[in-house]
Amino acid sequence: MAMLLAVLPAHADGTLSWASDGQANVPYVFHDPADQNRLTGFEYEIVQALSRRFGMTPRFIQNDWDGLIPGLQRGLYGMVLDGIEMTPEHAEAVLFSRPYYVTAERITLRRDEPDYDTLEKLHGHVVGTIKDTLAERMLRHDPSITLRSYEEETNAYSDLRDGRLDAILLDGPIAQYYGQTQDDLKVVGAPIGRIAYGIAFAPGNHALHDRVDAALAGLIADGTLHRILARWGLWTPQMANETGDHSTPAVTPSAWDAYRAALAPRVGWRMKLDRYVGFIPLILHGAWLTLAVSALAMVLAVALGLLLALMRAYGPKPVVWAGTLYVEVVRGTPLLIQVLFIFYGLPSLGVRLSPFVAGVIALGLNYAAYEAENYRAGLTSVARGQMEAAIALNLTHRQALRLVIVPQAFRIVVPVMTNDFISLLKDSSLVSVITLTELSETYVRLSATYYDYLGPGLMVGAAYLVLGLPFVRLARWAERRMGRAISSR
Repeated sequence: MAMLLAVLPAHADGTLSWASDGQANVPYVFHDPADQNRLTGFEYEIVQALSRRFGMTPRFIQNDWDGLIPGLQRGLYGMVLDGIEMTPEHAEAVLFSRPYYVTAERITLRRDEPDYDTLEKLHGHVVGTIKDTLAERMLRHDPSITLRSYEEETNAYSDLRDGRLDAILLDGPIAQYYGQTQDDLKVVGAPIGRIAYGIAFAPGNHALHDRVDAALAGLIADGTLHRILARWGLWTPQMANETGDHSTPAVTPSAWDAYRAALAPRVGWRMKLDRYVGFIPLILHGAWLTLAVSALAMVLAVALGLLLALMRAYGPKPVVWAGTLYVEVVRGTPLLIQVLFIFYGLPSLGVRLSPFVAGVIALGLNYAAYEAENYRAGLTSVARGQMEAAIALNLTHRQALRLVIVPQAFRIVVPVMTNDFISLLKDSSLVSVITLTELSETYVRLSATYYDYLGPGLMVGAAYLVLGLPFVRLARWAERRMGRAISSR
């Protein structure tokens, strides 16, 4: 029901649902470095202003960049703000509002580098940018440039610092917030080209589009948009020319100053320790979600895997063929494709699942194929005489399987099951593409926010280790217990 309300033009539940990728998305929508439980960013403030104008409550939905438009088309939310460039290609997939921000490409270099401050001066150099952007298309025009395209801007700036890149070409707001907040980088040259950001709506959702477009025009006319952008240090002559607003309100760049202050280097081990302690609640939340998804998926995998193994080992030929086909198809296609298909593909067939349920089902169905092969190997390893002896003792075929064959086979595959569960724990990171913020996505958020890959990486790695070790001990206990039980028969 909530998903249906999200796409109603008037939003009958009184909410304005919108989505963005807030994990590593400075200064658009991101988690405040001073308070990781608080969302902020200039796009975030624009949505708040639109909601106040409508008298509605904004409802934010986190989604990976690659899933934003599919989620919009599926009806998970009403609109998307994420620095989406208003290109002809994008306009074929979504309905755009009027531009709410206009900017240009900027070049970022290491502080000690010569000023390669034009595209021509980047000839022969290694240059990074974000995939599927105007900057990427610009760089492709020069075959002498070695182009490196990234999913996340934080990875590009890390490579620039480490000397893997000579320069970065990216949008003005990104260059400012990543290139002008650290002493080892600099933004050089004049703005290059023109980029316009628009709010994206599902094709055909003209009612919501028209309402937001009119409200956006109001934010421009009364100076609200100017004040928001000025707080973030993002009001530029280009925006003044675009909107016709050449006023100079007395607005200090408070959000820009606060962001730089939050990223100031922590001096001393005590200050770093305090920051890491602040990460613990987020990591615990991510660990709980990872464990819940993985445990439920494993239950499904074990039950379905055992059924598939019995079908292939003891079923009639049509049943054997069906089980074999399932195993080969699932093992032969990537898990990521299966996750995306279940979450984004099935709604076209009328099957809508929540992100949590879709994640559990996708992981469970995938691992069931591998568990089926493990159990089939365990079943075939039980001596044929065991079945014959059980039948001779007047047990039915079904009783022999349940009481004699399956317990022995299960004991054989317990160690393999443990390894599979630990693998499933790690593969659960793929559910981040369908809006679930589990452990690996928590690491991306923390490392991208603070430019710190070491501390959060060690903490998240320890969390995965803590989650996995109890199941290893449980498997060893079960193996010993079942070994005693079987030997006593």
